[in-house]
Amino acid sequence: MIQRFAHWITQHTKLIIIVSVLLLIPSIIGAVSTYVNYDILSYLPQDLDSTKGQEVLDETFHNAASSMLIVENMPAKDVDSLKEKIKEVPGVNDAIWVSDITDITVPGEILPDEIRDVFYSQDGNSTMILVKYDNPGASKETLDAIGQIRSMLNQQCFLSGLSVIVKDTKDLADQEMPIYVGLAVLLSMVAMMFTMESWVLPVVFLVDIGFAILYNFGTNIFLGQVSYVTKSIAAILQLGVTMDYSIFLIDRYEEEKNKFPDRKEAMSHAIQRTFTSLSGSSLTTIFGFLALCFMSLTLGMDIGLVMAKGVVLGVLTVIILLPALILTFDKPIHRWRHRSLVPQFDGINRFVIKHHRVFAVLFLVLFIPAFYAQSHVNMYYNLDASLPDTLPSIVATNKLKDDFNMSSTHFIVVDDSLPASKLTQMTSDIEKVDGIESVLSYNKFVGPAFPDDFIPENLKEICKKDGYQLLMVNSRYRAAMDEENAQIEQLNNIVKSYDQSAVITGEGALTKDLIDIADHDFKMTNFISILAIFIIVAVCFKSITIPIVVVAAIELAIFINEGIPFLTGTVIPFISPTVIGCVQLGATVDYAILLTTRFKEELHNGHDRMDAIRIAANASDRSIVSSALVLFCATFGVSLISKIEIIQSICAMLARGAIISAVVIVFLLTPVLLCCEKIFAKTSIGWRKSSAKPSEHPASPSQMQ
Repeated sequence: MIQRFAHWITQHTKLIIIVSVLLLIPSIIGAVSTYVNYDILSYLPQDLDSTKGQEVLDETFHNAASSMLIVENMPAKDVDSLKEKIKEVPGVNDAIWVSDITDITVPGEILPDEIRDVFYSQDGNSTMILVKYDNPGASKETLDAIGQIRSMLNQQCFLSGLSVIVKDTKDLADQEMPIYVGLAVLLSMVAMMFTMESWVLPVVFLVDIGFAILYNFGTNIFLGQVSYVTKSIAAILQLGVTMDYSIFLIDRYEEEKNKFPDRKEAMSHAIQRTFTSLSGSSLTTIFGFLALCFMSLTLGMDIGLVMAKGVVLGVLTVIILLPALILTFDKPIHRWRHRSLVPQFDGINRFVIKHHRVFAVLFLVLFIPAFYAQSHVNMYYNLDASLPDTLPSIVATNKLKDDFNMSSTHFIVVDDSLPASKLTQMTSDIEKVDGIESVLSYNKFVGPAFPDDFIPENLKEICKKDGYQLLMVNSRYRAAMDEENAQIEQLNNIVKSYDQSAVITGEGALTKDLIDIADHDFKMTNFISILAIFIIVAVCFKSITIPIVVVAAIELAIFINEGIPFLTGTVIPFISPTVIGCVQLGATVDYAILLTTRFKEELHNGHDRMDAIRIAANASDRSIVSSALVLFCATFGVSLISKIEIIQSICAMLARGAIISAVVIVFLLTPVLLCCEKIFAKTSIGWRKSSAKPSEHPASPSQMQ
């Protein structure tokens, strides 16, 4: 089957290129039409109290998205005029200010404390307008409304809130993404020009991978939406991870040309041989990504599905499109040749093999400090911490903290049938909790100063609607702080004692839930990715011990990579270790498989253990280093320029992980394989085989497949 298919590909190169180009049209349309979600908190499980509360805020109170507009030193009539203009903006449900409760001519100093504390700063120089939106905080309608509101504001105005942070995240990500891709392509091309023997071949490879990336982005439309994190890193990650497959094909093609003078026949055989090796090689990468799908935070599924799909499409383009491109541009590829600048590793390998026991002991010893450092890394969970301090939303958030002593708002939803006396008592208990600045609730307005009939309908609907009553609790603590999480626990105990069905939501509660599930996600995805790749390697080598050594080598590299922030005192985003644990394992375990496979082949060729490992290392190391350099270059540049720390951190760890994995394979796995060879022979099927005479010379890198 594959033989006939490979032959068909080589005979219809022009047709394949034309069809591939035509497929770009729906792919581009699909990529442009795919909705991008910029709200990471929306990926929390739907069965949490915080997400249930968000649903009530959205469907009942139309308050799932809200912003606080701080206005400094502006006359009351101008503030009221601004409020009315904001209410007319499409996507805005309401804008609420003190003028909805009392006449604006009434001085703020004589207003009841409950009202003054909500709408005026402590020094009286700033006032706050509460803006409610019709749609969820990350929706296009809400983000467009925020953009339109901002166009009305001057330097005296500061718009804050989670939706505004999402808006700034979107704008920054959209602005930076083309730069990410351009820099990744440029640096990858430089790396390939150094490591390959043709100036033209890197361009051909990048064209092929470019097609695969566009196909991947285009087919994302079938997923409904993708996160901005996925969109930002998918292209560069697909480029770095799937470049190996192109190298496999060209190496095999060059080898087959020595056997078959006809280029098309040589390519046909190269496709057949490459398809077999890629099927196994890509499986480890695919399962590494799919392990992310088991995260409770469904952002993992988002990244995992997109990247696993990208690997599959990368393999397909290498098998179908790349042969057509290589055959079409075969003459310029070979006309513009040069010597590869990657050095030979014979001297290094001889030294490592000579001292293999020392390096094997070092391999074991390094696990202790690496595991300790990896398990003591500090992480942050507050989303605004990943953004530059100069962004307007972050400036406004800091102003909210400074002027109103308010860093976050909790929304408490209770049953409206709760007696007024209990609501009053509950509100009083809430106000006594450490860090609570103020509580806005319906029963705080109704009283001798403001009878029920005096309360405007739009203000009533903020607090009471469809059988629910809403309390807005302003906290001095920021989301993700230990104090804030303890505060939410205390608030939850209070409200549940009055109403078992009550829920607390808002950025603080959502972030607390994010923290609670992140550790579980990290352990779960690591376990699943290790188990899946262990099984694949065990089946490929028909061994129970080889996968232990192979996976352990990459896990050591991962521990070292993830432990470096501990040594440097760097606090990293919570998502980085979870993503890296799966991606680095899936993307770089091929290095270990490559070396181990070649070691087995040389033993089958009749070499003794020492010669077999030396030949295997010499034949594999250049390809391992070349592959690692491409992945490094594809991600390192992004880590230097990205202003979004989630993107910067993931790319920095991927770049570092590629180099660390290559170093571990070259210096540590080689001696460990040598030391464990006798164990492999006893615990593996077909590990040794007496056959042909030993080869006189090491085989070319292409033969390591």
